[in-house]
Formats: sequence, structure tokens, C-alpha cells
Amino acid sequence: MSELHDIAKAAREASYVLASLSSEIKNKALANVAACLRTSSEEIFAANKMDLEEAERTGLDTPLLKRLKFNEDKLNDVVSGIESLIGLNDPVGRVTLRTTLDDGLELTRVTCPIGVIGVIFESRPDALVQIASLCIKSGNAVFLKGGSEAVNTNKALASVISRAGIEAGLPEGWLNLLTLRSEIADMLKLDEYIDLIIPRGSNSFVQYIMQNTNIAVLGHADGVCHTYIDADADPDKAIKVALDAKTQYVSVCNATETFLVNEALKDSFLPGFIKTLQNAGVEVYGDDYVAETFGTGKAEEWHHEYLAMKCSVKIVKDTDEAIAHINHYGSGHTDAIITENSEKAERFMTMVDSGSVLVNCSTRFADGFRYGFGAEVGIATSKIHARGPVGLEGLVSYKYRLVGNGDIVGPYCDGTKKFQHIHHDI
Repeated sequence: MSELHDIAKAAREASYVLASLSSEIKNKALANVAACLRTSSEEIFAANKMDLEEAERTGLDTPLLKRLKFNEDKLNDVVSGIESLIGLNDPVGRVTLRTTLDDGLELTRVTCPIGVIGVIFESRPDALVQIASLCIKSGNAVFLKGGSEAVNTNKALASVISRAGIEAGLPEGWLNLLTLRSEIADMLKLDEYIDLIIPRGSNSFVQYIMQNTNIAVLGHADGVCHTYIDADADPDKAIKVALDAKTQYVSVCNATETFLVNEALKDSFLPGFIKTLQNAGVEVYGDDYVAETFGTGKAEEWHHEYLAMKCSVKIVKDTDEAIAHINHYGSGHTDAIITENSEKAERFMTMVDSGSVLVNCSTRFADGFRYGFGAEVGIATSKIHARGPVGLEGLVSYKYRLVGNGDIVGPYCDGTKKFQHIHHDI
């Protein structure tokens, strides 16, 4: 029996305790985590410095270096997220259905933790804090596997968070950090103890996870996000939103990668738009018209996640063509329309098959913290259980509770009794 097997078994036992904890204990644990992150900041920053120096030595790409950095600003962000979580309602123990089957026979559906969750995430140490905090609030035990580039930072963070949680009343074994890539394959075999895997990474990596485990998988492969600038868009609004969507933070999955521009704007809006992007440092790749007219690079593929100061621009004839392009080439993540036409906006929101659809605002809003979820464990592009930014609501399941008084099924089968099935408002 492997060591990881024993750790997973202990995590399963810890999950039973977590499921029974009061909101007060969980919020106390979150407050202690926030406080301990503050008091341990120098230790965490020193570990991050080691990771950054090694990453620079090995030539890690600039977008990944930005994700890897964990400084005072990142610390303030994660602590703010924890404080936001404390203020949210407990997602566990909510009654979502109440039905009287018959006199004295009461059925309720009540939310409960999923149990043990395994999260595999990229080189973003702040993601570790967000995920661990969400698991505390939702009452789940967790396995965390971050990118090897952040191994020292992750170790420091996991140690502080685990200890802070236990000090506040969480059970031993509630948080477990994996540091070796080989441990991923071992974790995928632990379907007896782990209830859900959430992978964050490339399309090929997510597919590998799905094909090599019997554990349920929730996640997204990539973020090919679009912003469609309609013929009825306000030009100033379109420029402002587009710049934020592309340049505010390029190495994230909710940054816009492709701009679709209505053909009616080819002469009036498009030239200035292209120039504005280029002046902001964005390298533009276009369709045949854009490339030939403005001397940009040629877009070789439309399902492409740049994660850099690069984008694609394509001319479309109308809203329907924009919708068709997004549904064909997008990743079901986040897509936006800029328009002053409410009918087109409604059609776009209805027809685009994505986890988040936005009108007249930046795709960068598609985030668990910005949506008021406290934080997120990731973005889900599937349609089962959870979709879009996965916050607290996506980390709970439910169970049915039926309370009777010696009731038996026989009389309902032979017709001597009938169900009332009285549904009550919640």
C-alpha cells in the first residue's frame, strides 16, 4: 500500500469531520489562515524568490513568470478574497427542496460537501490559497498539485494554511500538497477516496486527466475568449472595453484572444481600433482583409489562446455570423458583445454557448471573486454540475433526507394509501 494511498484514506476520514463543522469554526479557520499568511509573509516571499530565480535561469516564458510571482500585492489580493469568503453564507446545510410525501413523512434536499477534491493547477501560487480557502468554507478535504515552477512557494503556503486551519479546529489531513509530477498518475487511481478532480491546464493535459481516471473530472481546457464589436456599438465604449479585455492582464484564461468586428465598421471604426491595439503593444493577427489592409500578421488558426500581448481580428457580416464563429471556434469559456442594440444583445446571450456571456463589459470580469463567489477553484466549460467560475456553489452536492414515523411502502403499492406530494416554497 503506497504512502499516497494512506494519505488519501486519512483525507477521506477528515472529510467526514469537515462536513460536520459549524459555520463559526470554518470562518474562524479562514480568519486564522488570513492572519497567518500575513505573519508568515517574509517566509513565503523568500520561497517565491527562489522559484522566480530558478524560473528566470531556465527561461520560463514571461506570462508564466507573471503568474508565478507572489508579492505583497498578491498577498493582499488573496487575503481580501478570504475576507470576502468569511462574509458569504455557508453553502452547506441549505434546504433546496421540501416536500410532504404524506402526513408525517417529510422529504428535504440539503446541500453537503462533495468530500475529497483533487485540484491540479498551473504556476499560480495565489490559486493555491484561493482553492484551499474555498475548500474550508465548503467543508471539503483537498489534494493540491501546483506547477513545479512554484514548488517552494506552494510548500510554504500549504504549510501555513494547513497549520492555521488545524489550529482553528479543522481535522488533521484536511489539506495535502503533492510536489512530484509522478504523483498525479497515482492520485488519479484513488477513486476509492477522491470524489472529484479539477484540472487547470492545456487542452491535452485536461484530456489526459479525463482519459486516465475513474474519478469525476470538472474543468476547462483553454480560454479562447471573444469580444464581438457590433455595428451598433458605441465606439468609445468599444475601445475602452476591448483594451481592458486584452491588455489588463494577458496571461489569464479570461483575456480576450479574438475580436470580431462587424463589416459595417470597416472604414469608420476598424482602422482606429487596429492602431489603438498596436499602440498599446498588442501584436495583431487578422483575417485576409485585416492582414492585407493593415499589414498585420495572418491568423493561421482561430481556436488559439495567446496568453500574451497578441490577438486575432476578424470581420463578420452580422451578429449571427459572430455567434456561429464563437460557437465553432471558442472554448465555451467567456464571450462578450459590445452593442447598444438590446435585441442583438439578448440574442447573443441566448445563442452563444459559453459559461459566461457578457454585454458591454470586459471578458476579464469572468472570475469567481469578481462574481462575488469569494474566489474560484477554476472555470468549468462542461454543463454538468457546475459551469463558469466554480466557487462555493460548485463545491457542494446534496443529499435527500426523509423523516417518517414507522412508515412503510406496502400500503402505497397496494393502493390503500396515496401520496400527497405537497411541495413547499423554500
